[in-house]
Amino acid sequence: MSNHFSADNLRFPGDDTRLDLTDVFAFRSTGYPGKTVLIIDSNPTVRPPIELPSTVITSRDFHPGAVYRINVDNNGDAQADVAFTFTFSEPENGAQTGTAYYATGAQAREPGPAGQVLTSSIPVSFDAMAQPVQAGRIRLFAGARSEPFFADVEGALHGFQWTGHDDFAGNNVLSIALEVPDDLLGAGPQIGIWAAISLRRDGTLTQMDRGGNPTINPFINPDGEKDLYNSRQPADDVANYLVLGSWWREVATKQAGGVPLPLAASGPGAAVRLGECAARVAGAAARPTGCQAGGPVVQRRGSRVCPPPGAGAGQAGWCVLPVSPFLPWVCVPGS
Repeated sequence: MSNHFSADNLRFPGDDTRLDLTDVFAFRSTGYPGKTVLIIDSNPTVRPPIELPSTVITSRDFHPGAVYRINVDNNGDAQADVAFTFTFSEPENGAQTGTAYYATGAQAREPGPAGQVLTSSIPVSFDAMAQPVQAGRIRLFAGARSEPFFADVEGALHGFQWTGHDDFAGNNVLSIALEVPDDLLGAGPQIGIWAAISLRRDGTLTQMDRGGNPTINPFINPDGEKDLYNSRQPADDVANYLVLGSWWREVATKQAGGVPLPLAASGPGAAVRLGECAARVAGAAARPTGCQAGGPVVQRRGSRVCPPPGAGAGQAGWCVLPVSPFLPWVCVPGS
């Protein structure tokens, strides 16, 4: 996933580039069967397409007061069952070192560093030379890498009239990468991954950014809600954003022409129905317009789009216009 500039008005969380979580990657290791690679990126050198205030903090280092965290859910409850946590020293003479922690169970759900210390001497690479560290069965790296995201920002902001220019080219991020044996992530065949960056202020650890799905905060959540979203946990997202009375449902209902939307289901099943809905909407997109009698009609950039086939109570859900012009529609599960 990619998630740049996730505070209000396309700014950096806390007006500090070091607290901006930009990417999360998870994939099977190609060189070592039975291992998984986890990567999070932060502190981008690219700047948003707005004029930033002079108070914005920019630095090439990891924030020495921050906690960088990769969460792993291996039982489908959207709670961390495994956590890899990283903290970094104060920069000194152009050098910085990191400490890595591995936690499971209840310790994985503690907000601060907890569990086993894997190593306290990760050298941060600030140039092209990678300096990976072997910590037991886990290989670790922290340092500057080329910005992996690409986007034609001007084209996206002006009716998808593409310019062919990659606004992210030539920029860097700070990466934290791990190559982990699969058994350390849990016994289940599937896992869920998300990351977070927290900052210690006056003795309290405050979550400043989080991400596990692409660009949720920059382009879907409205200004005024983004910092709150960043501070919350995935296990609460259905209750906070898809139940009757939530701001997201209110906005979506208005954009759907005032059609009342069905109450969202709670629990992991809601995500399954959302996926089914998205697949059905994608199929409906290519078909001529024409909706079943009695079904709500949704406007999409001047087009009439039917609910997904079979969508209704207890099934896939209704499609509604998203808050963002970058996405064609979204789906709300039925109840």
